[in-house]
Amino acid sequence: MKRGGIFAALVAVAAVVSACGGAGGGGTKPDVIVGSTNFYEQITLGELYSQILEANGYKVTRKFNLGNREIVEPALESGQIDVDAEYLATLLAFVDKDGTIAKPTTDPKATQTGLQKALDPKSLTVLDYAAATDQNGFVVTQATATSKNLKKLSDLVPVAKDMVLGGPPECPQRPFCALGLKNTYGITFKDFKPLDTGGPLTITALDGKQIDIGLLFTSDPSIVAKNFVLLDDDKHLQLADNIAPVVRNALLQKDDGTLKRLLNSISAKLTQAELNDMNKQVAVDKADSKVVAAAWLKKQGLIK
Repeated sequence: MKRGGIFAALVAVAAVVSACGGAGGGGTKPDVIVGSTNFYEQITLGELYSQILEANGYKVTRKFNLGNREIVEPALESGQIDVDAEYLATLLAFVDKDGTIAKPTTDPKATQTGLQKALDPKSLTVLDYAAATDQNGFVVTQATATSKNLKKLSDLVPVAKDMVLGGPPECPQRPFCALGLKNTYGITFKDFKPLDTGGPLTITALDGKQIDIGLLFTSDPSIVAKNFVLLDDDKHLQLADNIAPVVRNALLQKDDGTLKRLLNSISAKLTQAELNDMNKQVAVDKADSKVVAAAWLKKQGLIK
């Protein structure tokens, strides 16, 4: 082949490679808009997603504090945002209100599968879920956990008859509160004290020994701040509200798979204890979510 022919062939090959790279095959990375609701936990999760992407060459725009799910989910569908952190069971119940496609279950894998079916018509994908959740949980003080040898809810069976449960006034009739504990675990308490739904009244009553066990959300910062013990739901009473990134398919199609891998790497490391510690730093210690997220990502070896 003549020199001119070789040069022309190389130019043609370079053009093909360049075109493939621009479509996400290892070339230019797509810009990403990360959104969140108006809640400190959501903002921290948004920072985790944003910072790991930025550390790997993505240009990220943050649209945090957008409002509630009624605002954020349509923003994701319409392309105003590309990624947000979601909760499996809650999102499934939101997008499929009648349960015609799937219903939330206590099993995270089954709930994730059902959620994906509900998201398919919306061109959205739910990625890997974390061990961390934000759902109903039952907590005791460290002293109670030690004296009664409590680690999981089933440990309450022989001792609950001497304990007072605190929670929202409707708890005795609710399937995910006292009624559920009785039906699923066979647990009956000595008494019930009506308080609030995982709020300051329950925290104060538990800390002040007015109750022995209280209903809090599993990611409540007081669990770390007050050194409470979150009892493991070993018989899976609660619906699976594990945290997972939800991403627009249009973004995934522009990418070469790196974005999916990076977001999944966060889910693989995000335990309940790690999430609760970050929530405590932000909500109680008033640390900046950006700083907290960066420190966690570095500790996990996800960014340098």
